[in-house]
Amino acid sequence: MKDSGAPYVTADGRQIGKVLMDMRGITLRFGGVEAIKDISFDIREGEIRAMIGPNGAGKSSMLNVISGFYHPQEGEVWFRGEKRPPMKPFQVARLGIARTFQNIALFDGMSVLDNIMTGRLTHMKTGLLAQMVWKGPAEREEVENRAVVERIIDFLEIQAIRKTPVGRLPYGLKKRVELARALAAEPKLLLLDEPMAGMNVEEKEDMSRFILDVNDEFGTTIALIEHDMGVVMDLSDRVVVMDYGRKIGDGTPHEVRNNQEVIDAYLGVAHD
Repeated sequence: MKDSGAPYVTADGRQIGKVLMDMRGITLRFGGVEAIKDISFDIREGEIRAMIGPNGAGKSSMLNVISGFYHPQEGEVWFRGEKRPPMKPFQVARLGIARTFQNIALFDGMSVLDNIMTGRLTHMKTGLLAQMVWKGPAEREEVENRAVVERIIDFLEIQAIRKTPVGRLPYGLKKRVELARALAAEPKLLLLDEPMAGMNVEEKEDMSRFILDVNDEFGTTIALIEHDMGVVMDLSDRVVVMDYGRKIGDGTPHEVRNNQEVIDAYLGVAHD
């Protein structure tokens, strides 16, 4: 078992917790193409950890490794101090890792409330027969799960649309509903894949506020991919930078912003 270490103080003076997830020497190949090349970094409890880089850098592939959609050919994934064996996404979800997607993955014909309730599936223990009868344990479980969902609806300020079919909602609200569904799983680690993509300025401001509130009020550890550098610099405690499947930077927003290799990658400077 790996020592997860003591709490850590960033160069910006914010204290974050011990290591929650440790990615060690991750290499992921598709045929002869290396999407990720020997990358190591950690995610600490209570922090907002950003992954950035130009298109094709391997960020989404790394998020898919964390969430169990991809299995690396080399390297190790450690979670809460233990080495994680290859797992399917639903098994990873049961460990306490939830995510949103770059392309919204909701049920358009279902209401906002019902979509968010699907995020409670990993917490449902009663069997199909008990649910059909809907008395005793099944009823208590339903009430408990509903209470969690209602709290999240209030928290994300979507009470007015709770019974609205998701397919009728504008894009920004759909992204908020997807965040709500991920939060309904009560994750220890929340993965956000481009949560601001396609949003206008006002929607980005709202989403940024909710992400900060989730981290602060729920204490949820967050790892996100985002292309808006203003958002990344404002939200993140630490940033890992990828380019062509390699890690080229890792540190606080200030450290990353002043890293010459990172500057070159974003300005399109040719690699030797």
